[in-house]
Amino acid sequence: MNAREFGPILVKGAGDLASGVALRLHRAGFAVVMTELPYPLTVRRMAAFAQAIFDGVTQVEGVEARRCTADEVSVVLARGVIPLVVDPAATLVKRLRPAVLVDAIMAKQNTGTRLEDAPLVVALGPGFTVGVDCHAVIETDRGHELGRVLRQGSAAPDTGLPGALPGLPPTASRVLRAPQAGYVTPHCAIGDTVAAGTLLATVGEGEAAPAPVLAPFAGVVRGLIHPSVRVEAGMKIGDLDPRARPAYCFTVSDKALAVGGGVLEVVCAYFLRGA
Repeated sequence: MNAREFGPILVKGAGDLASGVALRLHRAGFAVVMTELPYPLTVRRMAAFAQAIFDGVTQVEGVEARRCTADEVSVVLARGVIPLVVDPAATLVKRLRPAVLVDAIMAKQNTGTRLEDAPLVVALGPGFTVGVDCHAVIETDRGHELGRVLRQGSAAPDTGLPGALPGLPPTASRVLRAPQAGYVTPHCAIGDTVAAGTLLATVGEGEAAPAPVLAPFAGVVRGLIHPSVRVEAGMKIGDLDPRARPAYCFTVSDKALAVGGGVLEVVCAYFLRGA
């Protein structure tokens, strides 16, 4: 049986983890539809389908996503492309009536997903409880449990600390945060190799002096938020990778693949075993 016969799977969110989920489902043969904000907060844009919101179309590891309206979803799906709809309220849930809904927003809290939204509701990470908000939760915390399917309870609580990468200085964080509110003006590109102290971006708006964002260590710029997105002070706006492998900026991460594998396990079990 062709997996597309099961109908489209709706994925809320199109950031890097959501893109890992969509990529694995699409490659397994399922029809995938995604929703996003009009100004996505995605940092790892070169490995996320959310980039199609800005560019109209994008590819992640050879898989294409295209921004479209709700009326164009069926046409885009027929081309073998992932439709991406600006739909912050997820109105497509009622319109598509998907058999599977995946909440991959990664807001660390439930922003509106309900157990009744689809016959199978899967959620990523903390903020959801099995049997209350969804039918299964996928663990997103790095470590031994990453990607594990939880059939009861909740994922590990959010620690607020980014996962460490090999080569990261002990007192440094790979996450770049906005020093003040405003818009990010990049001074380098995703994939660039930079030295410690390099000016990566400035943040500001209006008459306020732009505040610099400097590289805390040498590495590769793995992500930067889009310059059209207004940010608040302290918000995550970038990611610096100490491994110095530019290719990693343009492919789905090990974490996203693990989480995507967990979702694929749940979906296959549901359709093939009724579990």
